Amino acid sequence: MTAAVLFDFSGTLFRVESAESWLRAALAGRGLTLPGPELAGTARALEAAGALPGGAHPHRLPAQIGEVWELRDLGSAHHRAAYTGLARQVPLPDPALYDALYDRHMNPAAWSPYPDALDVLAGLRERGIPVGVVSNIGWDLRPVFRAHGLDRYVDTYALSFEHGVRKPDPRLFRLACAALDADPRAVLMVGDNRHADGGATALGCTVHFVDHLPTAHRPAGLRPVLELTA
Repeated sequence: MTAAVLFDFSGTLFRVESAESWLRAALAGRGLTLPGPELAGTARALEAAGALPGGAHPHRLPAQIGEVWELRDLGSAHHRAAYTGLARQVPLPDPALYDALYDRHMNPAAWSPYPDALDVLAGLRERGIPVGVVSNIGWDLRPVFRAHGLDRYVDTYALSFEHGVRKPDPRLFRLACAALDADPRAVLMVGDNRHADGGATALGCTVHFVDHLPTAHRPAGLRPVLELTA
């Protein structure tokens, strides 16, 4: 019998907006615009740089970013420094945009839940199965869940920057299991990263993987969770 279900955040329950939408929103916040082709080209460059948290990893990690990149999920300051540092590899029309871009990605409007996230979380709640969110992240994602009406279905959060430990270290999963008073051997972990989320197996958790795809391309990727916990 399943005692609890743990979920990853980005790429599992939620998907961040496209790089172009992200850049457009940050520009608008500064009262700026870019012509269409320049906007698209700049967004592609930022995406290739890995500057969008929750987006693609950097194609090339600059040497001066290496140390802070390794620490990004262990503290808010490191997280901001890592991603604004990557963004600064791309010329932008206003230096203030680098911080504006970082701030934008923490806005709940920058995130969309996967189409089946509500039904799956609600289904687990109806069965009395507690839910935890375990994420490698440098900021508080709780407002994202609240804004999208999903916080009512989450019983605990284990966030790397709050505990100074990140997946795949089993300690982060253990914290979530303990908060839910659940034996890890009866816990299902759901994530999109085989390395990070797969760390739960060290505690005896069962792990189910989903594909990190745009929301429109993954309408029912979480549905198997209800079958696995039936």
